[in-house]
Amino acid sequence: MKRNLDGAVVIVAGASGALGSAIGHELVKSGTRLVLFGRDTAKLTATGLAGPQVEGDLVEAAACTNAVEEALSHYGRLDGVVNAAGVVAFGEAESLSDAVIDSLLAANLLGPVRLMRAALPHLERGGFLANLSAVVAERPVANMAFYSATKAALTAFDHALTREVRRHGVDVIDIRPPHTETGLAQRPIAGTAPRLPEGLAPAHVAKTIVAAIANGARELSSKDF
Repeated sequence: MKRNLDGAVVIVAGASGALGSAIGHELVKSGTRLVLFGRDTAKLTATGLAGPQVEGDLVEAAACTNAVEEALSHYGRLDGVVNAAGVVAFGEAESLSDAVIDSLLAANLLGPVRLMRAALPHLERGGFLANLSAVVAERPVANMAFYSATKAALTAFDHALTREVRRHGVDVIDIRPPHTETGLAQRPIAGTAPRLPEGLAPAHVAKTIVAAIANGARELSSKDF
């Protein structure tokens, strides 16, 4: 079922990133009203996106609750959440420290789950939760084992949650884009990125994602881009 985004209120987590901001701008074209959620208000302001800003880390439950409360207090409703935050690390599995592994799990799995849990009780019927997993959830990559595992776990959670919340009229949209030129590979929390083929443009990926949300899609595989 198609979804009207005109006037909808959507939290964008990771809104200051290359892909998060591109998604935000694409949502605005559809008339969406935004809550911008990120770790640095200066970077959120630099996106040029309008809407209340919530500074905080996705991995902190209190920050997720604050983002939801900001949507409700500023707009009086919440229609959707887009999670475009995440971190990456490179290196053989045995070489990564426990701290790096914990950070991957927190940012790529626990954070998105906490935001979904905070948002679910307040989503309007017809609302949505859209999570950016990754192509590695479909095709895990050597020297990115833990990153691949966290994204695959998020995809599994999305698919299971879809069945739980369908009766409430809420869609969970699992999004697995191919490599995209966001600059994330140049900012790993550990290791060095291998030579990668040229990725997709964030604007193209964002346009595809927002069109899928508007069209009522429940997932986007890597082949859909």
